[in-house]
Amino acid sequence: MMMCSRLRPSLPHLLSLRLLGTTASRTVAVKQPDLLSATLAFEDPSAFRVKSWAELLRALGVFRLCSFPVLVNNCDKLMSIARTLLGRRGFSLLLRPTVYAQFVAGENEGEISQSMEKMSLLGLRPMLAVPIEEDLGESTGEKRYDDNMDAMLECVRMSHSNAWSKDPMMQLKITALLSPELCVKLTTLIAQQPYDLNLLVRAMNGEPISFPGLDESEVAHFLCGLQRLNKIAEASVSKVRVLVDAEYTYMNPALSLVTMAMMKKFNKDGAWIWNTYQCYLKESRSLLLEALQLAKTEGFCLGVKLVRGAYMDKESKLAEKEGRVDPIHQCWEDTNVSYNGSLDVMLDHISQKSERYRIIVASHNEESVRHAAKRMEELGIDKDGGSVCFGQLLGMCDHVSLTLAKEGYAVYKSVPYGSVDDTLPYLVRRAQENRTVLQGIRKERDLLRKELYRRLRLRKGSS
Repeated sequence: MMMCSRLRPSLPHLLSLRLLGTTASRTVAVKQPDLLSATLAFEDPSAFRVKSWAELLRALGVFRLCSFPVLVNNCDKLMSIARTLLGRRGFSLLLRPTVYAQFVAGENEGEISQSMEKMSLLGLRPMLAVPIEEDLGESTGEKRYDDNMDAMLECVRMSHSNAWSKDPMMQLKITALLSPELCVKLTTLIAQQPYDLNLLVRAMNGEPISFPGLDESEVAHFLCGLQRLNKIAEASVSKVRVLVDAEYTYMNPALSLVTMAMMKKFNKDGAWIWNTYQCYLKESRSLLLEALQLAKTEGFCLGVKLVRGAYMDKESKLAEKEGRVDPIHQCWEDTNVSYNGSLDVMLDHISQKSERYRIIVASHNEESVRHAAKRMEELGIDKDGGSVCFGQLLGMCDHVSLTLAKEGYAVYKSVPYGSVDDTLPYLVRRAQENRTVLQGIRKERDLLRKELYRRLRLRKGSS
């Protein structure tokens, strides 16, 4: 029997998007490689030949820094000290050509367009992400939520109006538009008495609905939040696919409720609103099966972003503190079984009704990516037919993204954008959530180093 260990995996067994997760791959029996697995070996440093010298050296430098746990674990404190010592301008000058340039597309539409046009030439597609979210204790009021809505409407406009790729996508966090405190309360309420989706749809349409269990101010805020989400969905439908992120388990049921209501209203003829399923959760498979049944019953199309998950440490510590059963799988082997099993469920549905179901395989895990590609081939699902695509983070896992794109698969990169000040909290949070990934990018670093040595040999030979 295989021992189930909670040790962190090393690369190439990365995780998925939060895009991404914090668990990795299961040991499997060795078998003879078929043509597909040989093609998707992800071992060829030539994938990086498209990078300039500056991009190559920057990636090597940033990944080297990320390999030190003390730097990743304390990046928020270190950046705060650096900002104090260097001042705002000096700090920005330090970050922009390094960490910022590696993981962020740019600050304004001109800078973003340059990054996206280069990405398009490589066969990659952008999935823009507005770096805005909140957790408990961070609520900022209706004015800020309205400003966040405007930023997301601008994201819809940029994604649609620029010819960066066909079938554009963007990411959305509901906690940028609705307070986390209300989401937590809603999660408690619907566990006792589920809300009817029709109630939320009517509220989106502007009806003055009263929600059981909420006081007057909470109802007012909920109505405003639903109408903000409605405006974004109305602007994006038939233009840009909106992928709603999952967050913490103490608010996810409320987020899924709102997302399903949006699907019921806007996904009648296509999957324009998507939900995220975190496969490091023990309940992830049942949640996905429930969503599939709900989509069938209510008659809407289902879009799924499948990730491993990004909050493992916090979720486990919180469960221990509160005396609850840990919601996270006990080891990455179990998470990998969960991920690939949920992936198979979706691919089976897509093979039967590709017009009703869509999935983005949001993963840095090479084994899961190969598994998806192999099942697609077995089920006769087109590589670029629109129903299945792959996703990784901007600035990471390029050896997987570029190889997939070269083989004709639809590949998206999760692309945050904004100023250094706007994106810094987002980058710090992503670094801490994905520190296992950042500390384990040895394979990508080795491939980058091989490409660097190849260029140096060529230069030496020509001199």
